[in-house]
Amino acid sequence: MSFIARAVQVPPNSATLGEARKRTFDFFKQACRSIPTVIEIYNLHDVVTISQFRSTISSEIRKNAHITNPKVIDMLLFKAMEELNNVVEHAKQRHHIIGQYVVGKGLVQDRGTGDQDISDFLKNFYTSNYA
Repeated sequence: MSFIARAVQVPPNSATLGEARKRTFDFFKQACRSIPTVIEIYNLHDVVTISQFRSTISSEIRKNAHITNPKVIDMLLFKAMEELNNVVEHAKQRHHIIGQYVVGKGLVQDRGTGDQDISDFLKNFYTSNYA
């Protein structure tokens, strides 16, 4: 599956906003197709479902829906494709994926177990980085 992520590259410039929009949809399709592989590679079956992961990717893309400059959209697509390639190539570890795309997006509720023996400083640190 990693060869697919390497084979598709974002061209340097989109001529129109419509072309950039089409490339965004193509990237979303490519990311959704790689979700089962990512869940298998990082053993995320017990943490997140495919539909939850898909909604996280969708929300990340929708965060930038207000951008209308095709050059900026191309730059964001390049960064997103680089991130997807890093994830598919197993350049990240499991806790990176969980922290960035699962716990950080509210898909898993923090149960608060083990907080009894943690200092206030660490509690504040954990809530500020994962909330």
